Amino acid sequence: MMDSTYKFIIQVKAMGKKRKSALNLLKLNNVTLIIVLIVVVAIFSVLNHNYFSRSNAMNILYASSVVGLLAIGQTYLIIGGYIDLSCASIASLSGVLAAICIGKGIPWLSALLITLILGAAIGIFNSILTNIFSLQPFIATLATASMCEGFGYIICGGRSVPISNQSFIAIGATKIFGIPLPVIYLVILFIIFGFILEKTVFGRSVYIIGGNPTAGYLSGINPKKVSTILYVISGIVSAFAGTTLAARMHTGAASAVLGSEFNAITAAVLGGVSFTGGSGSIGGCFIGLIIIQSFSNGLTMINVSSFWQKVAQGMLLIGALLLDDFRRKKLTK
Repeated sequence: MMDSTYKFIIQVKAMGKKRKSALNLLKLNNVTLIIVLIVVVAIFSVLNHNYFSRSNAMNILYASSVVGLLAIGQTYLIIGGYIDLSCASIASLSGVLAAICIGKGIPWLSALLITLILGAAIGIFNSILTNIFSLQPFIATLATASMCEGFGYIICGGRSVPISNQSFIAIGATKIFGIPLPVIYLVILFIIFGFILEKTVFGRSVYIIGGNPTAGYLSGINPKKVSTILYVISGIVSAFAGTTLAARMHTGAASAVLGSEFNAITAAVLGGVSFTGGSGSIGGCFIGLIIIQSFSNGLTMINVSSFWQKVAQGMLLIGALLLDDFRRKKLTK
């Protein structure tokens, strides 16, 4: 008994040292990312003089709103040692469901609540697959993504569903002092979830189960309970992202957000979230998100083909993974 207690204390101390080293590395990583962002902005500003402007900066933030919300869920999950490939499909399904509910005369607030409940339910379903049936998160959520995508096309018959309810449209199209509401949602949620992750007991639990699930269990943390909460968070923010996008577009489309999960993952990993779990921050994810969207926006403004943009996005993901591998090896040393 004494031996096991001693080993546990050693593990906790080692995790504390590793956490401090990881924080120092993340601070350096964030500085590096800011430099990269400045370089990206400088290059595209030279190539297109309209790039460096307030209106285009707002366009970048506006375009970041959906992927950014998905990235919040991915950041939490990856830090905790999990992943969710169904987030974009949940968002698309939620947008279609909201549009159908509005079309049937359901009050817009009730329609929004229905989609959030749907997101939470799918999150619980993902946690059941990973915790009870012990499926690998990558495979389990990939299957869920396929199901959600299929249901999205089924309930709308493969057609876009128009939205005419102005109250509902307002949650995605309204501007406050020239700032679109989706951008405000993005900033507020990043601040809230950043605070939770860094300053609460739950946030520390996420880091612990991602870094060492056994040590977490021995310290009284229930990894399955924490992972369930993480999947519910991912489901809810994904549903909210899809619903606000539907309001913004005045239509619900089953293909609206599909494929965005990879940009969300890229933003998280590029921002310093380790794919092996236990390390990362919401702040770093935000910087990674802005880099990705600034890069994509710049390619569009210099008229690069959308096909080549797909290639560039893939290269960015590979670059983010290589950077994560470099950080992990440096941290290990």
